[in-house]
Amino acid sequence: MVKVYGPLFSLDASGTIGDAVTFSKWKGRPYVRERVIPSNPQSGPQVGMRAMLKYLAQQWAGLSAANKATWDTRAAQTAISAFNAFCAYNQNRWRSFKSPSKEDPAAETQAAPSAPTTTATGGIRQVQLSIADGATPPQWGWFIYRSTTTGFTPAYSNLVAVVERTGTPTVYIDAGLAAGTYYYRIGGFSVDGVKGTLEVERSAVVT
Repeated sequence: MVKVYGPLFSLDASGTIGDAVTFSKWKGRPYVRERVIPSNPQSGPQVGMRAMLKYLAQQWAGLSAANKATWDTRAAQTAISAFNAFCAYNQNRWRSFKSPSKEDPAAETQAAPSAPTTTATGGIRQVQLSIADGATPPQWGWFIYRSTTTGFTPAYSNLVAVVERTGTPTVYIDAGLAAGTYYYRIGGFSVDGVKGTLEVERSAVVT
């Protein structure tokens, strides 16, 4: 950061010139710096981890008081909030390709959800997924994996969304897609960290 006096032959200046340098202020002092565009990595693992974190953040408010209380001990051990303990623990489980849990620790005793039956309908820059419950519905949500090649193996690196089961069917819109054919595999998960059976591959064409 370089401090300047009378920038651009004026007493003050702000903004970017030629996509190269940016003029601004820090604590009332004018300065100039190289223009930097923040990166937003979109690698498969990063997208998969973000999808899980988004789901966890959305779900925290709806947990029962009893659910939330189980995170207090873990939170106190590292001086963080119960919410942060909930997210960190479940993100670590997801890195090992394990399902999240509402309570600490994950008991993994519930029945595994059956594979759903999904109808994938392609449209303009999007695919609508209508996810119907199998014989044993998931107690909590669905993992949605996507690829542009058939015969892919689901992994946390090709997860595109985690959605709450809202009944049968659960509808999810996978939007912002380029034209082409997309392949999906979907599976449910329980409230205590049990993964369900994955559905066979479904596909849709986006225009």
